[in-house]
Amino acid sequence: MSENELMIRVQNVKKQYRLGQIGGGTLRGDLQSWWARKRGKEDPNTRIGTNQRLAGTTFMALNGVSFTVNKGEAVGIIGANGAGKSTLLKLLTHVTAPTEGDIDLYGRVASMLEVGTGFHSEMTGRENVYLNGAILGMTRAEIDAKMDQIIEFSEVGDFIDTPVKRYSSGMYVKLAFSVAAHLDSEIMIMDEVLAVGDMKFQQKCLSKMRQAAKKEGRTVLYVSHNMATIRELCDRCIVLDNGKIVYDGNVDDGIAVYMSTSYSESNYSEFTDYRRPSWIERNSIRMHSVKYDVESLEAIERTRPFNLEFVFDSTEDRDNVGVFFEVHDEVDVPVATACLYGMHMKKGRNRFVVQYDFSILAAGRYSNVFTTFTLGDGGGFGVEDRTLGANFKLVDTVPQEGAVLDTKFFGLTHLPDAQLCKEELL
Repeated sequence: MSENELMIRVQNVKKQYRLGQIGGGTLRGDLQSWWARKRGKEDPNTRIGTNQRLAGTTFMALNGVSFTVNKGEAVGIIGANGAGKSTLLKLLTHVTAPTEGDIDLYGRVASMLEVGTGFHSEMTGRENVYLNGAILGMTRAEIDAKMDQIIEFSEVGDFIDTPVKRYSSGMYVKLAFSVAAHLDSEIMIMDEVLAVGDMKFQQKCLSKMRQAAKKEGRTVLYVSHNMATIRELCDRCIVLDNGKIVYDGNVDDGIAVYMSTSYSESNYSEFTDYRRPSWIERNSIRMHSVKYDVESLEAIERTRPFNLEFVFDSTEDRDNVGVFFEVHDEVDVPVATACLYGMHMKKGRNRFVVQYDFSILAAGRYSNVFTTFTLGDGGGFGVEDRTLGANFKLVDTVPQEGAVLDTKFFGLTHLPDAQLCKEELL
């Protein structure tokens, strides 16, 4: 096969689902529901709390998706929850059929859409390896030749003859990935199942997938919310939003497109409808809004301090309130922090203006998270609120001498200039 040989073709694929329960399970129940609809009455078989307005309506999980993938490409598929990533992989692996459009696969497919995909819980790990190989059309001799490699890579050697129903989720993932990576398939399709494994095994898997694409010429489709792994593994990126492809091309540009839809692009963000993380129990102080004292979040001068205006709602007077300002890079990795202590919060709505200095950071794209906390007398603190901020871009409006310290090439922070301590000819 040539290097540019087509492996996957997706043409105008649509997938439509009906909302609500389909059918009552019995002929009598279906007749009752039909007669109620004819009379304009409420369905007597609908569960309590179900939105009658949504029953029977349709939802487009994918709406006109088209792309091709060649041999040896490693393609990352990213997007927010509900964008259609998992639906697309289910269509590619024939778990479900498209409502419209065509999908052509030119080769055998090994997939991991969830933990233990294709495993029979009552069978041992070894038996499941043979089962998966047989599904791919391999002979017993071909599977035997790869069995030792599969067991060694999976790190479950002592448990390979144990029924997989007794495996932990991590052991499931290790064996399932090892099977998918080592059995003879031209196409590997991976959903975000590697998040279950430990960090060491994740790096091992990424290395194996990179080898499969670059050296073995296999095609890899990889879905993940971890932008660092997408950047490390993939050489092409597809961004999905509301069932449509909004970008297909360079990985860095694709990540920028995805991240730009994750936060507010306005210099004012209101959090009245923000859903707090489940681990925050306090509710006496809530962040109402944040306003950036800049004309555009796309051009914040890196070397000049700027102000943020915080507005809080408090149910009581409180001393020793602080704000933890956390700066993330474009793939959501924390890179810098700044804390403000000692604010006095009064009952009602409070406004504070705080100045920040980002001059230590390199020019580039960032995002942020705000955490409000209160300090206790014993030195501990309680988290009051944790809120997502906005995307912003730091720029150098004043021409810089020498190299431009872009985050993509030179890292995220500017350390003080290094000093030469000694120089001599030996």
